[in-house]
Amino acid sequence: MSRIGKQPVVVPSGVTAAIANGVVSVQGPKGKLEFAPGSGVAVKIESGKILVSVSDSNPQSAANFGSSRAIINNMILGVSTGFKRGLELNGVGFTAKVQGNVLVLTVGFSHDVKLEIPANVKCVVNKNQIELDSCDKAMVGLFASRIRKSKPPEPYLGKGIKYVEEVVRRKAGKTAKK
Repeated sequence: MSRIGKQPVVVPSGVTAAIANGVVSVQGPKGKLEFAPGSGVAVKIESGKILVSVSDSNPQSAANFGSSRAIINNMILGVSTGFKRGLELNGVGFTAKVQGNVLVLTVGFSHDVKLEIPANVKCVVNKNQIELDSCDKAMVGLFASRIRKSKPPEPYLGKGIKYVEEVVRRKAGKTAKK
């Protein structure tokens, strides 16, 4: 059994949670999210806390148990405080701009890289920084990884797109071989 799954999820003030037809829906100041737990997982709300439990002895149910609790906890955190992720562009002439719901990256290719911004993600570009903000943790992480994957940082000069908190391990060039 998962130790994380056994812990109740506290619903803070200003956030409402409901369960209908096996779907957990959470609404707060930052937005609204829904989640359908995996098979063999039962979810109930008691006195301002969401409790997750295993309803059968299937091994897959035990696997879904802790994951479901963690996802519900992230939903509560997302609709109350939100999630942010920052990326940084390093390189001469590397730019980013938002055009409608498309992020346009100029990162050293013969063409611009165009990525569609998901509906519930807010994207802001400041000089060489890209800031992503949303109530959905998975969507922020997925979109940030798609942006980084378009031009990952290389180890010699550090050119590319990296997360703000990421440290790129640099390699010495040919001159260090002497």
